[in-house]
Amino acid sequence: MGLPMDDIHTPTVASGPTSTHTFKGTNNEGGSTLFDLIAEKTRLEEELKALSGVLDSHGVNMDTSLTTFDGYPRDDIDVAQIRTTRARIIRLRNDYKGLMSRIEDGLHSHHAQARNLAAMQSGSASAQNSASGTSGMASSSSTLEAPFARVNRLVEGSPAEDAGLRVGDKIRRFGNVDWMNHEKLSKVAETVQSNEGRNIIVKIQRTVGAGNQELQLQLVPRRNWGGRGLLGCHLLPL
Repeated sequence: MGLPMDDIHTPTVASGPTSTHTFKGTNNEGGSTLFDLIAEKTRLEEELKALSGVLDSHGVNMDTSLTTFDGYPRDDIDVAQIRTTRARIIRLRNDYKGLMSRIEDGLHSHHAQARNLAAMQSGSASAQNSASGTSGMASSSSTLEAPFARVNRLVEGSPAEDAGLRVGDKIRRFGNVDWMNHEKLSKVAETVQSNEGRNIIVKIQRTVGAGNQELQLQLVPRRNWGGRGLLGCHLLPL
């Protein structure tokens, strides 16, 4: 039946390097940009999800015992693969924790730079705003809230059209959802479902001539407007 293994639960099997990229901070430090860090966050989340699926396929989790009551390795599961998978998960969780800390630091620096830029340009921006409305602050606004989705299709008479959305508009913020947390637009769908019949603030970027215009709209998801869904539009991630 084999020999007892007291430390079989300890994930000591080597699982290779934890990441294929080295991040040195935000772009102002000569390393990866904030967008790169967010992309790496998504990659880690996807790999962690896949590894959790491996454990699920064996019917175990991170805490499930891998030995019998008398201390022998279980013969109904692949103990070696489970230990390797657990080791990889532990490493990636540590990577994820460090990455989130870097993202938080990067965001603080990012917003501080944007505020400084807005303050430096306040005089000229005021003059531009008097002539061209909101377009004068487009640069600083887009820095703080980068577009993450684009309106691909729009149904006539839909709640989206009634709110003022147009095909080609780029979504900068949808309620509390932005480029940092939209999770492949799944959070947009959740926001729509949980706010049926209520106002959602939607910030967009619209191309006007050779420039961009920043607008804030109020969208009310609703049924029985004559079409499918609560919005009547289709968004594509950028």
